[in-house]
Amino acid sequence: MRYVIIGAGAVGGTVGGRLAQAGREVVLVARGRHLAALTAHGLRLRVPQGESTYRLPAVDGPGPLGELRADDVLVLAVKTQDTVAALDAWARAPVAGGGTAAERLPLVCLQNGVESGRLALRRFRRVYGVCVWLPSTFVEPGVVSAAGTPLTGILHLGRVPHGTDGTAHRIAADLQDAYFEAPVVPDVARWQYAKLLGNLGNALEAVSGPVSGEAAEALYARVRAEGEAVLDAAGIAHVSAEEQRAARGDKVTPVPLDGAPRGGGSSWQSLVRGTGSIEADYLNGEIVLLGRLHGVPTPLNELLQRIAGEFAARRRAAGSLPVAELVAMADRAGGAAAQHG
Repeated sequence: MRYVIIGAGAVGGTVGGRLAQAGREVVLVARGRHLAALTAHGLRLRVPQGESTYRLPAVDGPGPLGELRADDVLVLAVKTQDTVAALDAWARAPVAGGGTAAERLPLVCLQNGVESGRLALRRFRRVYGVCVWLPSTFVEPGVVSAAGTPLTGILHLGRVPHGTDGTAHRIAADLQDAYFEAPVVPDVARWQYAKLLGNLGNALEAVSGPVSGEAAEALYARVRAEGEAVLDAAGIAHVSAEEQRAARGDKVTPVPLDGAPRGGGSSWQSLVRGTGSIEADYLNGEIVLLGRLHGVPTPLNELLQRIAGEFAARRRAAGSLPVAELVAMADRAGGAAAQHG
């Protein structure tokens, strides 16, 4: 199989580089300065074992590839807010022997949240979801880092909306040869919703810095409690914290890497890079949506969704909102919701 990594940033670049290291065929899809660096110098991947450079084909879309191959696996690793544009670009791409990518090729959603799988199913017949546990960073154009050891990450994999098949097991086998643990599960959504609860802190980290210290940790606990209440009301199952800890163990332990500082998670990195967008609509916003559908107030997640969006649109500096100020805003939002309840 050949892996076409659509969005070769921190997560996509790491997975692509590790697969290439394991001898798999890989094509990287990127744009702008990142694409130029990949084309000129290759992908530089920094991991605890050292830095390696992978000279891989790099393109900006399906056009330069001509017809896709029947054994291609499309790996969607863009941020969720960029999913529709990516699906539009790739769904109609022709495949050798006839048909389109949407009709014939597997699409793997290597993304946070749960929305991308639903969007993909509108276009692609075979969609696979992944619960991504992979500490990685976009360092600069052409350079990504992944600090986890002894494994680079854990990627629970399954069909969307549920089930498994031979393709999932073949993909998992390739990932397991590439410094990942890749359990194939029939209920990948359970893992993704559990990860979503953890990702509710991404916006908090992005606007106010690391979720550490009594005030930040207490606020995150309140935000997560809203999420858990919503999932319960919606009847959505998710893996428990105990099951997650048992799955992770000490398999992916981040260590410091020279020349590759880890400033924060994916939302933090979006603000640092000044991309103008952020995933909060599909993380905290997923809880807000479900809360509105099932009659559960979610003022804290609504607040974080709004503030994170404003930070991205105005290109405000990551971590620049004092946590005490954010807590005060949360208290006011929670009080107002209680009065209107």
